[in-house]
Amino acid sequence: MEGYFKKRYNSFKFALQGLNSAVRSEPHMRLHLLSALGVIVAGLLFDVTKLEWCLLAGSIGLVLTAEIFNTAIETLTNLVSPQHNPLAGKTKDLAAAAVLVAAITAAIVGLLIFIPYIQDLVNAK
Repeated sequence: MEGYFKKRYNSFKFALQGLNSAVRSEPHMRLHLLSALGVIVAGLLFDVTKLEWCLLAGSIGLVLTAEIFNTAIETLTNLVSPQHNPLAGKTKDLAAAAVLVAAITAAIVGLLIFIPYIQDLVNAK
């Protein structure tokens, strides 16, 4: 049983190393984290509902996950195709497009949630 827990611990440790690598090496990942922090602060200030928190958390997770997959795909593509290759470029473009779609989706969710709160704040003045 000890080997089982050691393997789980190592898996978790490697995953955290991957997350750390993405944050350190990818400027967009840092931008996404900064945006997530802004969304969390706004959620706290506006006292959003539990359902809205779920939607915001899901959107944040979607974008961060897409960025990590994008980084992994770009890294692997660079490894297997260090020279310029149209298919390698297409692969990278598709991975980046996934992040863009996730970010646009998250922005729409954020707007749908926060615009009514902002309108209420403006109307209260």
